[in-house]
Amino acid sequence: MGAILGKLKANWARVLLNAVVLLVFLLHAAGAWRLKFVEEMEFLAYDAHLNLTMPGTVDDSVVIVDIDEASLSAEGRWPWSRDKLAHLVERLFQQYKVRLVGFDIVFAEPDESSGLKTLERLAQTELKGNADFVNRLDVIRPQLDFDGIFAETLQKYNVVLGYYFNFGAGATLSGELPEPLFDKSVFQGKAVQILTASGYGANLKALQASALGAGHFTQQPDADGVVRRVPMLVRYEDRYYGSLALEMVRRTLGVDAVTARFEKPLFDTRGYPGLEWLMVGNAGVPVDRAVKTLVPYRGGKGSFNYVSATDVLNGKADAAKLANRLVLVGTSAPGLLDLRATPMDEVYPGVEVHANLIAGILRGELLEAPAYTVGAEVLLLLIGGIAMIIAGVLLSPLATMVFAVAGSLAYIAFNHAVWSLGHTVLPVASGILMVLTMFLLHMSYGYFVETRGKRQITGLFGQYVPPELVDEMAKAPTQYSLAAESRELTVLFSDVRGFTTISEGLSPADLAELMNGFLTPMTEVIHQTRGTIDKYMGDAIMAFWGAPLPDGEHPRHALEAGMQMIARLEGLNEAFRARGWPAVNIGVGINTGQVSVGNMGSSFRMAYTVIGDAVNLASRLEGLTKKYGVRLICGEATKEAVPEYVYREVDRVRVKGKARPVVIYEPLAKVEDLDPAWKKELKLFHETMRLYRAQQWDTAELNFVNLQRGSKSPALYKVYAERVAHFRKFPPPAEWDGVFDHESK
Repeated sequence: MGAILGKLKANWARVLLNAVVLLVFLLHAAGAWRLKFVEEMEFLAYDAHLNLTMPGTVDDSVVIVDIDEASLSAEGRWPWSRDKLAHLVERLFQQYKVRLVGFDIVFAEPDESSGLKTLERLAQTELKGNADFVNRLDVIRPQLDFDGIFAETLQKYNVVLGYYFNFGAGATLSGELPEPLFDKSVFQGKAVQILTASGYGANLKALQASALGAGHFTQQPDADGVVRRVPMLVRYEDRYYGSLALEMVRRTLGVDAVTARFEKPLFDTRGYPGLEWLMVGNAGVPVDRAVKTLVPYRGGKGSFNYVSATDVLNGKADAAKLANRLVLVGTSAPGLLDLRATPMDEVYPGVEVHANLIAGILRGELLEAPAYTVGAEVLLLLIGGIAMIIAGVLLSPLATMVFAVAGSLAYIAFNHAVWSLGHTVLPVASGILMVLTMFLLHMSYGYFVETRGKRQITGLFGQYVPPELVDEMAKAPTQYSLAAESRELTVLFSDVRGFTTISEGLSPADLAELMNGFLTPMTEVIHQTRGTIDKYMGDAIMAFWGAPLPDGEHPRHALEAGMQMIARLEGLNEAFRARGWPAVNIGVGINTGQVSVGNMGSSFRMAYTVIGDAVNLASRLEGLTKKYGVRLICGEATKEAVPEYVYREVDRVRVKGKARPVVIYEPLAKVEDLDPAWKKELKLFHETMRLYRAQQWDTAELNFVNLQRGSKSPALYKVYAERVAHFRKFPPPAEWDGVFDHESK
């Protein structure tokens, strides 16, 4: 023992550094501060473990009646009238004999699609003296009161409605909340941190009163945007409301009330007792400190039977799938925006999240992540950290590496055993990362590796990327090389419009100065958004994002760069005009896709560049900006990756060199910054495009003319108006798919 203490004392600096590492991870585990990268790794570890242990089978106890693309095509766009939804409910119970129906939909606004409101206004104004009209309206009013029809149907059957809560400033209130599950007295003085809502979107009062019950379908993703947990309770004005899954289970089991079970765990560090379980009869729902529960995913999308809503409405659904089942009515159609990122899929129907919860609760298959795991994590970190400090001092580097690997594997095995046998989730990434960090410190030559790597990276990439990225890449130099590889990137092309005219009006010296004054701020924008300059081609710029440094948000960064480049031109042009130079305008094309990136060229000259179809398309899109009279066009993949922006669909085109058509878009502004006039204009434009592709030339042409008159960016509508005039003379084939072929580059 004395010899061990002597070695520890002799290596006090190493021990102190490792003790600081241990303290940092202990404070992270205790919640004094949170290390973002540790949380991200914890998410990844949980997702990997979940994917390895999921059963991957189909559970037929819950069926999803899906408002899918086929239903929207057959029945019309959403929202459907309430009489149609009443018919859906009638079918489910009368023909298909389902047990219980839950709606992952909120009915917050009155249904005025029947025209009843208009008829009543006429009866009170222009036709007030027409007794026949007034009397007839009294007779048919019940048939046109779609909300009343829906309410009467709900009253007859076991139906649970859904609603949602808002959080943060500016939240609105709409509809009627159901009765809460708990009042404030239940949780007073308890260690709980239930989500507190500032507003809600609930159902119409008549519908809520007619339904069997209601539960919120609020989903709170983790910090990385992935739905792993769902709040079982949400607090609003000191009353506590249950989730849709909880309400469905309660009604299925015929339980009058949900009870809260508080326990005082072994590691009492924060003034427990805390809420550990919500009990629905004999069914227990384990919750964490925020009263969230882990979703017991069975597998990817399709782990439950889906039945198209239109098949139910028309009596064509498979009765065997629905009989005596719990039914959730929801949507998987992308346009209805109920898709979530989950540990299995980036696009996963939100309604299936609730299905997993309902089935998991009823089967008793929920994973536990109770608050007392904080104490367990602290204890495991303390044991592992002390062991690594001692091992690093006493053992050789090779033996220390073996000890670290063996300890990490043992930690993972213990975590898996607790998960599999006890259905309890313990953090694993913090322990592994701590051991790895301590091992690297023990190796003691990190500084040499770091400086050597920085020199290597600077030599390889200093001419392509900004210094900030070079410094970041130097932290892991072995991960980067000039070797060609396939990678998803976002590519940008920009080109000065009318450059020949500009160059003819300037002396060579002024032209060079103008180009330097233009290219420098454009390059600054690209560097500030983590972009890599590929090359300058006279007045044109080619850049890309996502290499050599990986960038998970490369589409967003590229799009922001394109928007900023256009915005910077206003200030530049003022300076140019002050010097008597012409103004500069540019077109920008942006596209996201799989490309080859690396050092390419000949034995005489090499360059770090990108090639591939996605690159060619970006170049074509830049060229198309002139044809459509817009400044920036992006491809569909970029648009889908950056949903924070509002886009105007420019066209469906087939560019030269590509057989498959693509949809191209013009980004306008972030959703929250969009001018209200644009919203109105876009609504009319979308409807006009539908008419155009349906070859309804008269109405489409009239709309395009009207759009030109009122738009801040009318050039696009002029293009379509001229195209309609052309199609009148030379009509496209009957099977025309709305795609326009561009033959020039």
